[in-house]
Amino acid sequence: MAHSLAILRAMTNTIRRGFTIAIAIATLHAAACGRSEIPLESDRGPLVVYNAGSLARPMRAAIDSFAASSGATVEQESSGSLEAARKLTELGKIPDVIALADYEVFPQLLVPSHVTWYASFARNRLVLAYTPRSKFADEVDADNWLQVLLSPGVEIGRADPDLDPTGYRTLMAFELAERHEGRPGLADKLRRAVPRRNVRAKGADLVALLQAGEFDYVWVYESVAQAASLRYVRLADRVDLGAPAESTFYAGTSVRVAGSKPGDSLTFRGEAIRYALAIPAAAQHPRLAERFVAFLLSADGARILRRERLDVLDEAVFVGSGIPPLLDSLAKPRLPLDSLARPR
Repeated sequence: MAHSLAILRAMTNTIRRGFTIAIAIATLHAAACGRSEIPLESDRGPLVVYNAGSLARPMRAAIDSFAASSGATVEQESSGSLEAARKLTELGKIPDVIALADYEVFPQLLVPSHVTWYASFARNRLVLAYTPRSKFADEVDADNWLQVLLSPGVEIGRADPDLDPTGYRTLMAFELAERHEGRPGLADKLRRAVPRRNVRAKGADLVALLQAGEFDYVWVYESVAQAASLRYVRLADRVDLGAPAESTFYAGTSVRVAGSKPGDSLTFRGEAIRYALAIPAAAQHPRLAERFVAFLLSADGARILRRERLDVLDEAVFVGSGIPPLLDSLAKPRLPLDSLARPR
């Protein structure tokens, strides 16, 4: 009996060693072929994506498509872009991909401690959204929107500039409108027309309140208004921060927002709206993140994002160094980190 058990144990150990060797050989063969026949757990995620609130809908569509084709699990967190960046800088929470509504947040808060490169991939413009129930809905247009907003009883919503670029860009638009119209004091009147109770954490939050009738008008991005099938006023190019040709005019305005520490502040200067994304250096699933970003920047990814009304650039603009090999072929044009630096 003891002899039989010894033989059985020896056979079992031999089978185990053979199975282990087979797995090792298969893994080495897969690596040599440049693919993973036996998927690693890290290749399945969960891939964590932080994105700006205005990217919630288009990013969700892209995530669903990527997850379906790759089998990966993807977790999405949407918030204001500044709030998303502070999750890294103040809370120590590191996503695998971070996509923000203002590329300037990267050099201001995340370079070089958390990212060494970022890629601008989409553009947008500010608009004044409303519904058929809004006061003066049948009258408001690009010529009289200022008069409408300054009328008694009109409820207007905007985003918090300390949390969301929509917020500080709205304040920039007020200043740009003052300069464009040649009306000193106009920006201050527009700020006072939006009481503190009408300020929300991010621009995307304003849409539901507008649709519920709590606001008559809200300041949001054009892509957000279009995706929600809202009516909106298209503003002058010199006001909506959507025209690169007006960059010099935009640069004459700036907004100061809360910094990373109490008493600190950051200054954002006016420029045409550009979205950007990056893979943090400490991402837990860098290979999966690279595949996802490559998908986002591909023709298929652009088609999905555009279907959700995001105006994707024909070619992403990469800034910085340490771009992963999988994305390196896409990194044209490529700029050094200090190429877009401006006086603060």
